[in-house]
Amino acid sequence: MPALHAFANPARFLKIARPLTPVLFWAGLALLGIGLWAGLTQTPADYLQGQTVRILYIHVPAAWLGMGGWTGLALASIAHLVWRHPLAAIAARAIAVPGATFAAVCLVTGSIWGRPTWGTWWQWDGRLTSMLLLFFVYLGWIALSRADAERGGDGRVPAIFGVAGTVLLPIIRYSVVWWNTLHQGPSIGLTKSSIDPSLLWPLPLTGLGFSLLFGAIVLMRMRALLARAKAEARMRRMALA
Repeated sequence: MPALHAFANPARFLKIARPLTPVLFWAGLALLGIGLWAGLTQTPADYLQGQTVRILYIHVPAAWLGMGGWTGLALASIAHLVWRHPLAAIAARAIAVPGATFAAVCLVTGSIWGRPTWGTWWQWDGRLTSMLLLFFVYLGWIALSRADAERGGDGRVPAIFGVAGTVLLPIIRYSVVWWNTLHQGPSIGLTKSSIDPSLLWPLPLTGLGFSLLFGAIVLMRMRALLARAKAEARMRRMALA
């Protein structure tokens, strides 16, 4: 625990984040470029879905990161509630916007994929509806966090909301198992996949690429939020001088 508290020191964090941000960004961009090139040009069309199956190289990572982003936000919220880490609330705020963005990308690409596959842009099934709710919960958390900051709150209310929102994650994960809907069942597991390997192999590249970019964006946002907080503190000291 002392080591964790030491890492939560803003100065130590910035010392690590500054060189790490460009590494994550460029590595993620490279992997994403290779993965998309491979997925768009080096894999065969699906025997049922044709060329539309290629949306999976964006749709699936976006779904993972939409859910993973809220997991990170919830962990940061727990750290803020339990240990009062200085960076916990900042980390949650930094994660929220890219997490909401990936949730939105998941919804948009899912609709584009669903039009030729299901014959409709939208279907109120368990997976789509629960992911839409997660997107709205992201927006609610962002609005609540901004309101809390403007009134000088201590961040506890957004943190509690962040923890409570995790109830949606298992619903999204198991919705295709619990309810009989248009959305296909689980396709990728820890030990096996129902997707043919000839189509699947670029997906880890795009998934890791998007994940590294997500990490770089979060670090950039955390650095910006810390710089803003430092500037505001300096202005307050100057006003009192």
